[in-house]
Amino acid sequence: MERVVSGIRATGKLHLGHLVGALENYLKLQSEYDSFYFIADLHAFTTNFEDPEAIKENRKEVMLDLLSIGLDPEKCTLFIQSRVPEHTYLHLLLSMIVPLPWVERNPTVKEMIRDLELKESASYGLLGYPILMTTDIILYKASYVPVGKDQLPHLEIAREIVRRFNTLYGKLFIEPEALLTKFPYVPGIDGKKMSKSLKNDIKIADTELETKRKIMSAITDPQKVRLHDKGHPNVCTVFAYQRIFNKEEVEDIRKTCKSGELGCVTCKKRLAEKINIQLRDIRAKREELSNNLNLVNEIFEDGSKKARNIASKTLSEAKTLMKIDGT
Repeated sequence: MERVVSGIRATGKLHLGHLVGALENYLKLQSEYDSFYFIADLHAFTTNFEDPEAIKENRKEVMLDLLSIGLDPEKCTLFIQSRVPEHTYLHLLLSMIVPLPWVERNPTVKEMIRDLELKESASYGLLGYPILMTTDIILYKASYVPVGKDQLPHLEIAREIVRRFNTLYGKLFIEPEALLTKFPYVPGIDGKKMSKSLKNDIKIADTELETKRKIMSAITDPQKVRLHDKGHPNVCTVFAYQRIFNKEEVEDIRKTCKSGELGCVTCKKRLAEKINIQLRDIRAKREELSNNLNLVNEIFEDGSKKARNIASKTLSEAKTLMKIDGT
């Protein structure tokens, strides 16, 4: 089976953007590919380096989220990035051969610096994010990476780095290809991209009451001021959610919104109910797992050992080609 690799940063509990933009794809792919999914706790230090205790807690939360949505350690390998030190070693080697302009031009990193208002506090590690991401992929000789559109620039850099290494030292790594998710972009309740850092997200682990409260506060069509005003669903954040989580009723909602029959409050209540129903089993599973953290830790420790066995072999091959091993 061809291999798939993907990681999620340990920066907080996962949200609906992760669920439909990545995790549902993970579930499908674990039965079709040799799938490796990891928690990118080293990547978390690029923007959260001042709070390591939070990264530790967030790592646990992401472990719970990944298992609660149905990822099966019998079908995929679940591991923690920092438990495989080969990531840091190969990252260092690759950083020696990557021209600075390659990482400076990356639009995703520029957006992170802008959105998080990092300015002069942006770290070398953040600038080198694409190099570490490349390492995460090619250590396992993955053929595919499930990503959203915002990660495509990173993946293209990864492909360029692979070509550069293979040209300089000999063919070792595979140029990874993207597996685009069905919903690569999910807006937050404020209309911007849903993000933990922007605090505009609806978390998988939120209670039903919290979910409803967030949905009721979501922005809608700015031109639909009064109850019976005709709406414009294609510019409404709530309707974007309806298209994802309420497919059965979405066309009726579109029609009645445009005619002015459906008010925003009723629309939001219907959406909140649909989302809560879809998340009910996941949330119950998450609660069950949170009461058995020893099992959760064991799953990720076993997966990390398996991942390291593969990563160490790949690193050894890279060191041999670079004439680092031997005398």
